[in-house]
Amino acid sequence: MIKDNQRMFNRLHVVIDGIITAASYVLAWFFQFEVLHGEKGLLASTYFGALYFVIPGYLFLYYQFDLYSSKRASGRKRELFNIVKANTLGLTVFIVVLYVIRQSHFSRFMLFYFWIINVFAETLVRNIIRYVLRYIRRRGFNLKYVLLVGYSKSAEAYINRIRLNPQWGYVVRGILDDHMESGTMYKGVKVLGRIDNLFVILPENKLDEIAITLSLQEYGRLEEIVALCEKSGVHTKFIPDYNGVIPNRPYTEDIQGLPIINIRHVPLSNTWNMLAKRLVDIVGSICGIIVSSPIMLIAALAIKLSSKGPVIFAQERVGLHNKPYQMYKFRTMYMQSEEVEEKAWTVKDDPRVTKVGKILRRTSMDELPQLFNILAGKMSLVGPRPERPLFVEKFKEEIPRYMVKHQVRPGLTGWAQINGLRGDTSIEKRVEYDLYYIEHWTMGFDIKIMFLTIFRGFINENAY
Repeated sequence: MIKDNQRMFNRLHVVIDGIITAASYVLAWFFQFEVLHGEKGLLASTYFGALYFVIPGYLFLYYQFDLYSSKRASGRKRELFNIVKANTLGLTVFIVVLYVIRQSHFSRFMLFYFWIINVFAETLVRNIIRYVLRYIRRRGFNLKYVLLVGYSKSAEAYINRIRLNPQWGYVVRGILDDHMESGTMYKGVKVLGRIDNLFVILPENKLDEIAITLSLQEYGRLEEIVALCEKSGVHTKFIPDYNGVIPNRPYTEDIQGLPIINIRHVPLSNTWNMLAKRLVDIVGSICGIIVSSPIMLIAALAIKLSSKGPVIFAQERVGLHNKPYQMYKFRTMYMQSEEVEEKAWTVKDDPRVTKVGKILRRTSMDELPQLFNILAGKMSLVGPRPERPLFVEKFKEEIPRYMVKHQVRPGLTGWAQINGLRGDTSIEKRVEYDLYYIEHWTMGFDIKIMFLTIFRGFINENAY
């Protein structure tokens, strides 16, 4: 029943999208030539005749950009992004075709208005549909009945999410498992029996989905269960029980038909991404050195006049690919032996910090010499903060996935730092934020972090 409903809904959605596209196009024409009184250049019939190509073309693009998938658990941001991409590509193709056929009188302003109106209308209508469907599901209609095969952490996580989101319209009928006793309950969901009960349950055809949630120890039966489910015609999905190993958005490859799942997706391993980030680092560090040179000069004089010792403090840190390098900072402590200096990092009210050092640390101005590290290619403007070798050796044994942070260049600022995780704060939490940054890197994310650093990063209560 659900499958029939979904097919019917998709067909209706295509019709609605066709109407929206046509209405947006007509409205853009009306706005350009009737409201703004723009110069038409062509007959109205020529403009409207293009709809014979525009409507099917845009519907094809919406299909290609996955805009007809189920809305049960899809995100609004992702849908909006796909609508923008589809319309942008459609507008680009339209303009290219006009140049190819040498049609210079077709109003480009009208096409631009069409882009704006269509994106807005598509987003509005799709969100209305989304809320109507969720309201219907909350009322107990259009529900999707699911059976879980295997009791595991992934099964519990799946049930938790369904309970928190009743608007999705999923109802878990129960769990089949060979090791949990029948009748065992987890948040209202009962273990119904053994996995072999599938032979009895599937022919009844009362399920909309089978979710395979086997524990790692049971993966030997995966192929058998998938074959049985597919033979029955019930839609089957696989929820892996290794979230602690595979990231939320795994990067997959295809090597002549052999699927490969990369354990860690690092966008900066891509050559073009790496070069783009490096170019930004070079330009940014040069600009930073020029702009901050008066501040660095004043800081250097204050350090020299207030305490004995060098202005610049160099300390070994671990960088890209676990390679050590000398990181530069303004000296903020009294001179001390290497043994004392290496025993721990700075804590609140640390007596080793000078009066000038407290100001420099509080405002993060002690970090400014690292702009030269960035220019030299040892660091980046944005990235995980580097640690000393002795702490790296300690943390890699204590904190899972700690060493992943060394797959990218360390940064002057980072996602963890702008969220207050610096100084004497949780290393585990820092690593969590660093891994999120590494796996979700984009140039826009870097720009966001640099922008937020201005407001959050320079003055921080955890910087001692």
